[in-house]
Amino acid sequence: MFRTFLKSKIHRAVITAADPDYEGSITIDRAACRAAGLLEFEQVDVLDITNGARFTTYVIYGAPAEFQVNGAAARLVTSGDLIIVLSYCRLAEAEIAAHRARLVLMGPGNVIASTQDRPIAAP
Repeated sequence: MFRTFLKSKIHRAVITAADPDYEGSITIDRAACRAAGLLEFEQVDVLDITNGARFTTYVIYGAPAEFQVNGAAARLVTSGDLIIVLSYCRLAEAEIAAHRARLVLMGPGNVIASTQDRPIAAP
């Protein structure tokens, strides 16, 4: 049996642009992707803290501090919105104890403020 767990989280990034005419995706600062372990074209969920919208898309690498939503999902966000970007992994029972979720906390200007690796706590 496999279970699905949080792999990484980019917390409180600010949307820098939204382009409904661009091919769908979310463009994310490469340094944030590197810190979160996100690869280009990897599936992610985006949660808009500002308005409550949630959607699934994929990552495209971007410029420093860039967090741009593209395609149809661009209509769900506005520049300046705070977002969370989540990725997941599927783990076999034997892999769960060693798993650590990577949390990337963003600061002003979409600069990485801190990173944390969190283990799965026992219930």
